[in-house]
Amino acid sequence: MILEIGEKVHVITRRLFETDLRRHFIGEVIRINETAALIEGYTFIFDNSKNQYIRRPEKRSRIVGIADSGYIINLLPVTADPEDAKYVQSKENKLVVSDGKTFSLEINEFGASR
Repeated sequence: MILEIGEKVHVITRRLFETDLRRHFIGEVIRINETAALIEGYTFIFDNSKNQYIRRPEKRSRIVGIADSGYIINLLPVTADPEDAKYVQSKENKLVVSDGKTFSLEINEFGASR
């Protein structure tokens, strides 16, 4: 298996069109098989009016195809805390997701200019 139970992941759902929702998911792998992972965590949706990612308050379980080209799956440190994850601007003015403790992941879907 490429992923294991207990690992923390950050999942970006690829957009097919410019107007598609920007949707990210951060959580922990609960179950896994050869083709899919059950991940429990939080959904983040990009709010165009505020120009920022907003975390949905409820915890969700999501099934993600690990070989599906519709997802970009980033592996986070096992010490990462999805409960505290949020999107912030770095000192270099880049978008990062961080729990404020053990991980900081630059999100480059907007390119270097944003």
